[in-house]
Amino acid sequence: MDEETTMQDHRKLGRELGLFDTDPLMGAGLPYWLPDGAAIRHVLEEYVRDLERRAGYRHVYSPVLGKRALFEQSGHWSHYNHDMFPPMDVGGEQMLLRPSLCPHHALIYRSRAHSYRELPLRMAEIGGMYRAELSGVLGGLSRVRAIQLNDAHVFCTPDQVLREARAALELIQRAHRDLGIKPVRYRLSLRGDGGKYVDNPEMWQRSEALLREVLSGVDHEEAPGEAAFYGPKIDIQIADSAERESSISTVQVDFHQPARFDLSYIGADGARHRPVMVHRSLIGSMERVVAHLIEVHGGAFPAWFAPVQLAVLPVSDDEWPAAAAVAQRCLDLGLRAEVVGVERGSLGARIRESRLAPYQAVIGAKEVANEEVALRLRDGRRLDSMPVDEALGRIGALVGARSLELWES
Repeated sequence: MDEETTMQDHRKLGRELGLFDTDPLMGAGLPYWLPDGAAIRHVLEEYVRDLERRAGYRHVYSPVLGKRALFEQSGHWSHYNHDMFPPMDVGGEQMLLRPSLCPHHALIYRSRAHSYRELPLRMAEIGGMYRAELSGVLGGLSRVRAIQLNDAHVFCTPDQVLREARAALELIQRAHRDLGIKPVRYRLSLRGDGGKYVDNPEMWQRSEALLREVLSGVDHEEAPGEAAFYGPKIDIQIADSAERESSISTVQVDFHQPARFDLSYIGADGARHRPVMVHRSLIGSMERVVAHLIEVHGGAFPAWFAPVQLAVLPVSDDEWPAAAAVAQRCLDLGLRAEVVGVERGSLGARIRESRLAPYQAVIGAKEVANEEVALRLRDGRRLDSMPVDEALGRIGALVGARSLELWES
């Protein structure tokens, strides 16, 4: 399968499922999310935030704009400006759309004094950033110009770096298991030749040695020339159906930006010390991870992040009120449900139309009389009629547990 076919398949499936679309008046590489796609994204965002909270992260919000001077200080302007949008003149100052979140997080850290007792300080955000991608590489959700990144930065003491980087990698692996993502390989991305990298050999040696230790016991490959301009990184690689690889999650050790922003903490000796930044993204950008999940699951998403979890199918118009009541009960329980009524065709046609929903609840006269539903599972199983509350309770338990299974006996 060639690249163009793969990209067309991704775009086609996303549009058929009503997840996202584009408009030439908005511009290339700027997709918008339709309600079903937005529902998936919302669930993923809440999942990531919950996972991070449980791991000790604090969440922040930061602006997508910054002065050119900010990115000159971080090093992005000198090392990365070819991937940034041009400056905008605003009130006599040059402003830029940010290409990453780390400079803003460094300033947030710097805004308060910190003691060694506060570290590690784990700061997370799902925030917007922008890359001036060439039109020829844009496609679907997988390569875009406006990015919503699941990003985090851990500010820690030098003796905490190894533990924090390892913990970040373990959290990434947990997220991948929950989402059904199977990486094709782990990559240690190292600096290459040329002037695009910060010239500090000792800094590179320290950070490379730390990441090699993090990856000890993990099969991986080394990739010179794939590092960030300020340091090496662990990239977790995924592949699409054409076996084209991309990075979805990353762990980086950064000695550069703490020095550039003169970050510090007060140590046990009462003196100022320099923290280390660990950059970490659990699932990468919302755009790329959803694009990958569309391909992995073919639209048949696990129940916990399926856009419609339960399709309610009244056999006739007589059962419509009962079907609407079941759908409302789902909404009250935090489940996403849709009534697929007779105006959309015969029962068989509606069952086929709703084939990607994890659960279908058929409601006929018998079910109305007994306050029950007859459940059909996406894998073809049909369950005996059961009380509505029991059915929704069992579905809710599986969704709440983020199970990849459709039913438990």
